[in-house]
Amino acid sequence: MQASATPLPVEPTVTPTLAPRAWRTAPVIPASVSPRMMEVYQLGQKLGKDPQAFSKVGDCQTTLPNFFGDFDNGRYNLGEYAYLQEVVDNFSGSFSRNSRGVKDGMTASGAMATLWNTWKDCNLEETPLECEYRINQPSFAIISLGTNDANGMVPFADTLRRVIEMTLEHGIVPILATKADNAEGDWSINETIMELAYEYEIPVWNFWRAVQPLPQRGLRSPEHLTYGEYTLTCDFSQTDYLLYGYNARNLTGLQVLDAVWRAVTGQPPSGFVPTPVHFLP
Repeated sequence: MQASATPLPVEPTVTPTLAPRAWRTAPVIPASVSPRMMEVYQLGQKLGKDPQAFSKVGDCQTTLPNFFGDFDNGRYNLGEYAYLQEVVDNFSGSFSRNSRGVKDGMTASGAMATLWNTWKDCNLEETPLECEYRINQPSFAIISLGTNDANGMVPFADTLRRVIEMTLEHGIVPILATKADNAEGDWSINETIMELAYEYEIPVWNFWRAVQPLPQRGLRSPEHLTYGEYTLTCDFSQTDYLLYGYNARNLTGLQVLDAVWRAVTGQPPSGFVPTPVHFLP
């Protein structure tokens, strides 16, 4: 049984003043975490959340095995990023589990809709997000949505806001990810992601910026990432491997998880400065 705790308010706490293109200059990996996220983490611990678990919420770019899966089966090589072994060890088991919040075609509205719930271990009245959080009891959630929302009928800002607030209500620290593609045609979804992250004081993984220096900006089609036919997506041992969209996604995603985890748990930073030439324009 979870311990009771005084819930934190989930409403936005910051009046947005971001410039329309501010999201383009945000760092790939957040330099700091807000005090509010530290409070959310502490609330989660009082509610019984697992400090060694995170959940994934997203679409096809978040599915197994390409995203994070190989960190649990040993088919990875951290190369010069060996400092990340500690975060790999801490979250062992989360990387390769089938999240109930991840599906091909997933949208922000789908994550909050019972019709998208097809897992046998979910209750009929649960949404995918509710089911995932109940089963996994994570302390963190990597939320990577937006590609399939580009042509949706439901306003993306409204549904992503609901995803954020449900995550906070559960005492789970959300990490919002921008997307590499521009399926909507005007970059408005990445702008919305950054605006909501600013409002709720949430850390952002600016994946869009990570892929800008890569060939084809990391995309093999308008909405799908590049990968090496004979290259493991969690192999960072050679610079050439980091030119693929999925390898860059796995490395920077792991770096963000490491940075946020260390910050909210009061650990010192890793002390390692990522080589900027790989990921920053």
